[in-house]
Amino acid sequence: MATPNGYLTTPTKTPSEKSSLKRHQSSVDSAAKRSSRFEAYNRLQAAAVAFGEKLPIPEIVALGGQSDGKSSLLEALLGFRFNVREVEMGTRRPLILQMVHDPTALDPRCRFQEEDSEEYGSPVVSGTAIADIIKSRTEALLKKTKTSVSPNPIVMRAEYAHCPNLTIIDTPGFVLKAKKGEPENTPDEILSMVKSLASPPNRILLFLQQSSVEWCSSLWLDAIREIDPTFRRTVIVVSKFDNRLKEFSDRWEVDRYLSASGYLGENTRPYFVALPKDRGTISNDEFRKQISQVDVEVLRHLRDGVKGGFDEEKFKPYVGFGCLRDYLESELQKRYKESAPATLALLEQRCAEVTTELARMDSTIQATSDVAHLRRFAMLHAASISNHVGAVIDGAADPSPEQWGKTTHEEQSESGIGSWPGVTVDVKPPNATLRLYGGAAFERVIHEFRCAAYSIVCPPVSREKVANILLAHAGRGGSRGVTEAAAEIARAAARSWLAPLLDTACDRLAFVLGNLFDLALERNRSRESEYGGKSGNMDGYISFHASLRHAYIRFVKDLAKQCKKLVRHHLDSVTSPYSQVCYDNDFQGGFGLSASYNKFNQASASSFCLELSEGGAASHDETMRDQENMPPQTNAQQTTPGKGEEGREALRECQMTVPETPSPDQPCEVVYGVKKELGNFIEVGPRKRIARMAGNRNVDNIRLQNGGVLQFGNGDNSARSGSAFSEICSSAAQHFARIREVLVERSVTSTLNSGFLTPCRDRLVVALGLDLFAVNDEKFMDMFVAPGAMDVLQNERMSLEKRQKILQSCLNEFKSVARAL
Repeated sequence: MATPNGYLTTPTKTPSEKSSLKRHQSSVDSAAKRSSRFEAYNRLQAAAVAFGEKLPIPEIVALGGQSDGKSSLLEALLGFRFNVREVEMGTRRPLILQMVHDPTALDPRCRFQEEDSEEYGSPVVSGTAIADIIKSRTEALLKKTKTSVSPNPIVMRAEYAHCPNLTIIDTPGFVLKAKKGEPENTPDEILSMVKSLASPPNRILLFLQQSSVEWCSSLWLDAIREIDPTFRRTVIVVSKFDNRLKEFSDRWEVDRYLSASGYLGENTRPYFVALPKDRGTISNDEFRKQISQVDVEVLRHLRDGVKGGFDEEKFKPYVGFGCLRDYLESELQKRYKESAPATLALLEQRCAEVTTELARMDSTIQATSDVAHLRRFAMLHAASISNHVGAVIDGAADPSPEQWGKTTHEEQSESGIGSWPGVTVDVKPPNATLRLYGGAAFERVIHEFRCAAYSIVCPPVSREKVANILLAHAGRGGSRGVTEAAAEIARAAARSWLAPLLDTACDRLAFVLGNLFDLALERNRSRESEYGGKSGNMDGYISFHASLRHAYIRFVKDLAKQCKKLVRHHLDSVTSPYSQVCYDNDFQGGFGLSASYNKFNQASASSFCLELSEGGAASHDETMRDQENMPPQTNAQQTTPGKGEEGREALRECQMTVPETPSPDQPCEVVYGVKKELGNFIEVGPRKRIARMAGNRNVDNIRLQNGGVLQFGNGDNSARSGSAFSEICSSAAQHFARIREVLVERSVTSTLNSGFLTPCRDRLVVALGLDLFAVNDEKFMDMFVAPGAMDVLQNERMSLEKRQKILQSCLNEFKSVARAL
């Protein structure tokens, strides 16, 4: 512009204009910073929802009973209606509303975040379409999960020129009774879910309650107190405030109601909001005008319709929707600013963790294709498990026996084996109530077997069986019919009654050893967590772990099979007709058992039968007296019938007789097949030794009666002490006890220890190695790379990589925000 003198002048500004420009520029900069901060949190929130991240992002959670006006408040904050309150099922999932103030968006643009993704779909403009999407997504998820409510949120981003920068999580409304067709526990599920959503301390609670409800009778205020007792992070909103206005006539009534004194505390100030009731079809501009008009009418009524008005200085900032909207936006921005440093630090931590996880995934993918690498670490893992099995067998106190050990009753029930076959008494070995595992549990089962074996006595036998055996021996010209009959009965009883016990003992011991695999795994995990894994991370290879477990169980089953054969062989040996167990009474000279067994019985009470359970020491003597399932504790040496000192005395000549056909009912003083040659007694039979006699008897009186049938007595038939049948039964019981003692004390115990424990210590790692690793590479890799496994790993890696990029982008954004603070 030219001046009159023709010179050009530079435009200048007055001081007032400069100050106004600075204020405007500062306001623009502040708004830009708030907008960038809000956008950064919005993107972080979207990433957190998509990836399930637990980030302490400041958020507002809307709470309240059904029909308390939550949906109307959300529509008012958005600045347009989308009929969300008409969607009945829409209130069964949380709805995260991300409101973005965009001056260029003259019409609302809404986009829904895809399920299980951080991506947003195409914009939705129609309010009806928005309601339909919320309804369809809710119904689809509830049908899939077969529940009435779900905590999985729906995320909607709304960009509009007339909405604030605000994020609110709308929750299902509290209800007292389920709707028709819904489960009866729906109200409880809604209350539990809302409490879970409102519990994180980073969330601001926006609690709505109708003005018609008195504070003293509020149904849901106590539920809010449980979450936030002091209302420190709670904003209380009295909705539908216009319904209460007509009840006020004097100023004191209004001030007392607005102060809510006595119920909410001195530092809690509720907001009082009224919104348009007209639900007709109107434009968005008209809707916003109605909201503003309602605020004006409420203030006018308080000023003019109430005598004396109200305390405007104290309560005006809390009356009207506009005041609530400004407070929520400023409070959220304040929280954003305060939490930015902590959010930045947490983002850096999560980015580092995801980067480490991604590197581990790359290592897994690389290792999966490296056969030699897999073989090495798999062998190390199998060897480590084998070592831990051996350690538990030798005695260990970790892992905790209280958690991993089992009592005798638990072993019986969990193994499915139950009680000992043929045993009618309750077998309770020492320490039965203690939780044991490994070598301790193994020894307890061994002792339980001993108790069960000694609980069985030779069963009664019929006269027919005795007659069949006795007469058969007589028919063959045998010289020892009574003794052989008793021995045969004892052998048959031992095979019949002791064989099932041996099988049960092997099965119970196999169960004890089978449980050691899980114990070894637990020990291996704890050792690796304490000292760092040296055998590689094998946790993800499920098929390998299944194969390792299967190989171990098969190894234990094979041991049980072999042990059953071994102990059956011992049983067959001691019950063989060629075995002298039933005849040799002098174990010192024969088997050497009598003295050693007595020594064993003396030592067992202090060592093997050590009772450690509560009250065991006090009741041990009584238990030993009452129970019949304990090993015999006798100092008197048992003698085989016919093996007493009297039986070895020189026989008189008058005691010789000619064997004839015996009868089971003949007296017990029967002596067969003894002849005198040149002053020496010679036994008729396969062995030439002193005849085994039935006991210390007086056989001086031998008479022929009833047509030549031999009957032996002491001269008085009425005074006979017993028959051949009772003598055979008595002798058979003694033979049975002798077989049982030899089997239990000399054979089975050592066989079970060497058959089970020694291989587990010495051969387990070799057996597992042969089973798992002595195969070609293709078969070996089947344990690690199932069909489609590489595709799954690659998809997981892509998801991790995407997650890393999103979090890194959020981190960079927050760094910029932090620098601008």
